[in-house]
Amino acid sequence: MDVRNCKTCGRLFNYMGGAPLCPECKAALEKKFEDVKVYIEDHPQASISQVAEDMDVSVKQIKQWVREERLILSEASLDGVLCEHCGRPITSGRFCDKCKAAMANNLQSALDRPRSMQQKPSRERDEGDKMRFLR
Repeated sequence: MDVRNCKTCGRLFNYMGGAPLCPECKAALEKKFEDVKVYIEDHPQASISQVAEDMDVSVKQIKQWVREERLILSEASLDGVLCEHCGRPITSGRFCDKCKAAMANNLQSALDRPRSMQQKPSRERDEGDKMRFLR
């Protein structure tokens, strides 16, 4: 059993994984997420900083929700959410579409390589490679 202090309120709780938040603070954060989501739907041109100020949420938290792909921003509200690989502005996730495609192609090409290149051939044993015992 892993007991920790809540990052927000400081109360002790049984930690089960994820963010170190007690159940009450997690519920409050989910409620705040729903409110931010509705606000963004109603104000699609709002910047992240404007949403954070109007909804009393940190910019860091909004960016985290965008990186987790829970929120999708409009093209006009891109201010500071960048692709982790190339640095282009993105609307959701961690990587832009171009970098996602490049990573998928690299992975697919690695999977398509012939097995003979990936595995070294085992060498055949000579008569001199046998184990010897001293008497």
